[in-house]
Amino acid sequence: MKRRTFLKTTLAVGTTLSLGCSRVLGANDDVRVATIGIGSFVKIGGKGRGDVRDFRKIAGVRVVGLCDCDTKHLGYERDQFAKRNEPVKTFVDFRKLLDDREIDAVTITTPNHWHALMTIMACQAGKDVFVQKPASHNLFEGRKMVEAARKYKRIVQTTHSLRNSGAAEEAFEYARAGKLGKVLCAHGINYKPRMSIGKVDGPRPTPATCDYDLWCGPAPKKPLMREYLHYDWHWDWDTGDGDLGNMGIHFMDGCRWGLGQNELPKRVVSIGGRLAYDDDGQTPNTLITLLDYEPAPLIFEVRGLPKDASYRQGDWRKSVDQTMDTYRGVRTGSILRCEGGHVSRDTAYDNDGRPIEKFTRNRVSTKQNFIDCVRSRRSDQLTSESLEGHLSCGLVHLANISYRIGRQATPDAIREAIGGEPQLAETFARLEEHLAANRIDLAKESLVLGPVLTMDPRTERFVGAFSKEANALISREYREPFVVGEHV
Repeated sequence: MKRRTFLKTTLAVGTTLSLGCSRVLGANDDVRVATIGIGSFVKIGGKGRGDVRDFRKIAGVRVVGLCDCDTKHLGYERDQFAKRNEPVKTFVDFRKLLDDREIDAVTITTPNHWHALMTIMACQAGKDVFVQKPASHNLFEGRKMVEAARKYKRIVQTTHSLRNSGAAEEAFEYARAGKLGKVLCAHGINYKPRMSIGKVDGPRPTPATCDYDLWCGPAPKKPLMREYLHYDWHWDWDTGDGDLGNMGIHFMDGCRWGLGQNELPKRVVSIGGRLAYDDDGQTPNTLITLLDYEPAPLIFEVRGLPKDASYRQGDWRKSVDQTMDTYRGVRTGSILRCEGGHVSRDTAYDNDGRPIEKFTRNRVSTKQNFIDCVRSRRSDQLTSESLEGHLSCGLVHLANISYRIGRQATPDAIREAIGGEPQLAETFARLEEHLAANRIDLAKESLVLGPVLTMDPRTERFVGAFSKEANALISREYREPFVVGEHV
């Protein structure tokens, strides 16, 4: 069966395709890039437009294709090309884009639930891939994405913001070299303001400009039970991974990078809830998790609420310097805590918080790095190759799974359950203070205590207590024909 016919009839990526790779680029050849997913926000805009803008600036790159299943988003960006008198092909269905042999590489800026499947299909089509965070929507498909990159010898770049920071890399090297004594833990912080998305009283119409069946893809095609289709999909388990997978993935990756860990941890436990408002979101706006690496664990915090209840008036997202908490001066970032101090971003601090070393290694451009590797065919030179994306996203998925199969618990029960983990206990104590400042009564709005889950890093499966419930969330029931199969 011809590839075009196959994709139109099944899209089952579990079937192996015999494809010719795209042309091998020479030093003087243009790299022809297309962007899949132009608009990600309620209003026209988003990561896709940013990718178009950034890749247009790179010498020897031509943006030759645009794709979005919402023609409103697609039309806006097409018009910008017309104003510049630049030719560009437009597609509503990304499958037709993948058929185009005049496209060498794609950028993927769709909702999370499409990232891995589109990456796999692009690899099968002989395209290199720049995929926005998070690289996957679940653990299973993330591993399949890596397998596809290897099998089809494709350049697949995942995106984590700290990876382009030479200063952060230098800071982590400094800490791991023992300059501040033994590394005690990595601590990720994502204090990002998130307001209520409201609560509808019944299904809402999807945008008339959007092919909703294609938008849903591998996810269940359900009535829209929130006000906005776009962006707020982050807070729906069918399509998003919460703020841990939205913004937190950058700093989760930074923590794993800082610890020098290259596999999944053996244990995970999460505590959190969707607190302070009753809305159509499902994912937690408050979460702490312990990912138990040895010899130093990884602790991560998500806070979507402000410093205290007095700030929950109006749009408090506009003044985060005043409205949001910080931890050791960090609102969003990755910290390596050591016996003699800590490092974060480009600075080392002593235990009194005084800066003692500044790091100045140059930044790199993730997108320029991608194009360089497309030319050289050296995937080992990528700042964040597909395996890095899979492993860091895996931490997000593990943390979310513990939360999702957890049960409501009192603060006393939580303290008792985590008493043997002093760093997590200290984090929970600060969380209690934060919730009290927001006037949240935990007798009325219960937190969820996830079970301690044990993972086999070799098989990437849960073992032991609660493994049946946990393993059920490693993958998903894919909606035909948008299926990620065992064999890519």
